[in-house]
Amino acid sequence: MYQKIFNKFYDSYGPQGWWPISGKNRTGKAEDRPLHVPKHHNGPPKTENDILEIMLGAILTQNTNWKNVEKAIENLSKNNLINQEKLQQIPQNALAEFIRSAGYYNQKAKSIKNQIHFLEDNPIEDLKSKKLEDLRKILLDIKGIGPETADSILLYAFQKPSFVVDAYTKRIFSRIGIIIADDSYDQVKQAFETGLKQDVTLFKEYHALIVEHGKNVCKTHPTCETCILAHDCAFARKHLNTKTK
Repeated sequence: MYQKIFNKFYDSYGPQGWWPISGKNRTGKAEDRPLHVPKHHNGPPKTENDILEIMLGAILTQNTNWKNVEKAIENLSKNNLINQEKLQQIPQNALAEFIRSAGYYNQKAKSIKNQIHFLEDNPIEDLKSKKLEDLRKILLDIKGIGPETADSILLYAFQKPSFVVDAYTKRIFSRIGIIIADDSYDQVKQAFETGLKQDVTLFKEYHALIVEHGKNVCKTHPTCETCILAHDCAFARKHLNTKTK
């Protein structure tokens, strides 16, 4: 079922090419983009600064939308702050001003500082070779990094097959009826990882496609009439039957 839903998403929305990295992620406006062309770059990070940028973005995107994160990343990039040494040196309150657009900027500045302190003792090059379970455990020990943020870092920065669960995932798949709305993060994660082959590219695309569908169709007030999953979805069938009575 999980693979079938992925196939429907992919056929409908095309490749997303997530995670975008500043300076090399633009392929034109979405409405001008052929379906087979990713919205963003579609490849692994090539440098340690690329990895660092994804790690920063994973914190910045907490409780906000990506447009706000882009502004914060652009501010950091313009001021040469996507750099571990400079992030070590900058005062936390000054860092907070550069990321203000991402919201919760004081809290996120503190989390970034915690992350940078972690990287002082755990160089990115060393982290690349760690086993997924070991790396996830030490990431979760960083104050300000929870399961979703840790899995985003694992999947997109370090190319480890760790499925990312977010609010869209729970909303869409509980409405379909294959998970329960109050399932824990780890229960939902395990369901996906059991139901899919362990493939980094698949996990990256699936997460991005879930976000796309959740933002545009399976919203708080969903448009079930236009949903490609309506025939598979218990919520949609009930909603559409109610509307026709």
